[in-house]
Parts: sequence; structure tokens; C-alpha cells
Amino acid sequence: MVRAADALLLLSFGGPERPEDVMPFLENVTRGRGVPRERLEEVAQHYLHFGGVSPINALNRDIIAAVEAELATAGIDLPVYFGNRNWSPMVEDTVARMAADGVRSALVFPTSAWGGYSGCLQYHEDITRARTAFGDEAPDLVKLRQYFDHPLLIEAFADAIRAAREELPADRRDGARLVFTAHSIPVSADTAAGPPADGGHLYSRQVAEAARLSAVATGFTDYDVVWQSRSGPPQVPWLDPDIVDHLDNLSAKNVDAVIVCPVGFVSDHLEVIWDLDNEAKEKAAELGMAFARAATPGTDPRFAQLVVELIDEQLNDTASRHLGEVPGYGCTLNGTPCAVGCCAPPKRPVTAGN
Repeated sequence: MVRAADALLLLSFGGPERPEDVMPFLENVTRGRGVPRERLEEVAQHYLHFGGVSPINALNRDIIAAVEAELATAGIDLPVYFGNRNWSPMVEDTVARMAADGVRSALVFPTSAWGGYSGCLQYHEDITRARTAFGDEAPDLVKLRQYFDHPLLIEAFADAIRAAREELPADRRDGARLVFTAHSIPVSADTAAGPPADGGHLYSRQVAEAARLSAVATGFTDYDVVWQSRSGPPQVPWLDPDIVDHLDNLSAKNVDAVIVCPVGFVSDHLEVIWDLDNEAKEKAAELGMAFARAATPGTDPRFAQLVVELIDEQLNDTASRHLGEVPGYGCTLNGTPCAVGCCAPPKRPVTAGN
């Protein structure tokens, strides 16, 4: 394993930044999945609702700026590059630029904290594809580990939950229900997530563990873990319940206030602002339910500190910090999967929105 690095690559999902980018972007995301054109046009309206601009690229540039400042404070001399899977700047172009700049080895920070195909293995595939496109002289790339239970991530979520609770009417705070959400994936993809010897379901187990740790940190003894942003044909089972359906169920139990924490998301991706800040919030209003959404951690200063801690683990072989009991994997060279048979790709790869 490479223990030296010339650079850091922030690797993410990508998103359109102009209305004319929306359909080409969606075609990139769904290539090979057989998604009907009418479904793409429906999803395109979500982006066009916000002027055809996904917030993800701007948020990632903000993260990069914060990481650069944190690296400078820590005395670590690493230039930071930015590459995406599905839209400009494409990771293939970024790796070529890194090589032209003389980078021979780099660490890769993915904007997904999770295991599973979309959360981890697909990032390994991105690394392999980018290096193959450049050729034999491509830089060595080491993907940093999964960080779903890193103390700094949990602290950021916990503080966001506390702040969201304060947004609720004072007379409803004590009875507010804490609800965690993450991007749904097909049940078959979750079953295959993780090394076979670990029993599968790594993604949903990690989400549940991050939710548990965040709830404990904020003093909640009871809470729910639900899902959002499912797509695909209705006959294919996905992780459920969906957040909107769950609000109906809570209302039937006379719950009149909710705190929704998007524990499965690093930043306010389109799925967060559409599915939660629009659809779920509107459903809550329809039900007469007070609604507060916790912030995602990408804008929290501790997130950049987390990235630098992961870098320090790799460069200096320092001990990794974990809070949970569910295993995490990652930190492999040049696109090698975390373990033999780990997170086998589904027949039609799905995206987890990160």
C-alpha cells in the first residue's frame, strides 16, 4: 500500500450546472440501466425546478476550500483535485491533469461514507476507469476508508439534530419524533453489500449504526430509520419505508412534530432539497405536523477536519477513530475492491445519490 502521496483527489457523483446539462447528465447516470426516457424527463423537472443547477458541485468546491485550509493548518502540503463520476469535471480528465502536473500517487476521498456498490465499489470502479483511460503512467490512487462512524461526523450530525429541534415550536419539541433518512437502494443490492463472509446488508447496517450513534449523542432513546429517493420499476423491492409514507404512519399515531436527519448524505444534494425540503415538508404541512430538517455535515468545519484525519491515518499510519460496532472497509490501491467478492455489482447498477 502506498504510504506517500503527492495530492488528494475529492471524488464525487457530479451534477448539472446549467439547464442544458440536465438531460445529458441524467443519461450519464442511467446509462445501461434501461431507464425509460419519460422517467428521465420526470426527474429532469426536479433539477429544472432549481434552475437546472444541482447544488452538489458548488458544495464540493466549498468542501475542497475548507480541506485546503485545514491541510495548511496541519502543515500537510497536498494539492487538492476534484473529479466526478457523471459530470464535469470528469474523473478521467482530472486524473490526466494530475499526471500532467507530475502527480505520481494520490489519496482519494469519496463523498460517500458508506459500503455497498454505490457507496464504495462504484468509486473503486471510477478509479480503475480513470487510470485505464490514461494508461500505464497513471498515478497510483488510494481510496480512503469508509467513515460512517467517525466521531467528527457523528458530532456534526448530533449538533445538527439539536439545532433542528430548536426550530420546532416550543410546545412541540418534547414530543418530536427523530427520523433518520438515507438513499434507498434495491434490497438485492443491500443483500450483496460487503464481503460475503460478513453476511451482507453492509449499507443498511452502517446507516442504522450511524443513526444509532447520532441518536445516542443527542439523548434520543427512540427514533426511526427510513429511506428516500427510490427509483426504478415498482416490482423491484427497495429498502423501505419511504419517508413520505412514514410521515403518514406517524400522523396516524398522533405524532405532531418531526426532526428529520438525512444521515445518509454528506451534503445537501438534490435528493435532500427535493425529497425532504419539498416533498416531505409539504406532506408534514398537509398532516398538520411541525417539521424541521437537520443540516448535512459537509458545511460543518469538522467535516474538513475529518478528511485531514483520514489523510493522516494513511500517510502516518495513525490509529483510525471509530465509534460503532458495524465494520467498515476501504483504503485500497488502484481500484482494488475492499475484499474478495465484496459488494458485487447489481445487474443494473443503481446510484445512492452521493
